[in-house]
Amino acid sequence: MNIEKQLTIENKLGLHARAATQLVELATQFNARITLVKGDKSADADSVLGLMMLESHQGETVTVISEGPDAQAAMDAIETLIAGRFNEAE
Repeated sequence: MNIEKQLTIENKLGLHARAATQLVELATQFNARITLVKGDKSADADSVLGLMMLESHQGETVTVISEGPDAQAAMDAIETLIAGRFNEAE
């Protein structure tokens, strides 16, 4: 299964170290290969450094691609995390 979805970064600080770490911890719970794409850059969701190098800021859109047996569950969880501002106050 291959799912692709556009998600908007909602939290004030964007995809910074703490947010990227949460995303990596979440992504590794699923049997799926998850990739985030922004412009001409892409990063695997299991790499904090790779995610930070996307330089995704508040209000910017990233494409999330989820492939594998748990693709839908992984996408749902990541969408919830991003929409929930990575559990940050702002």
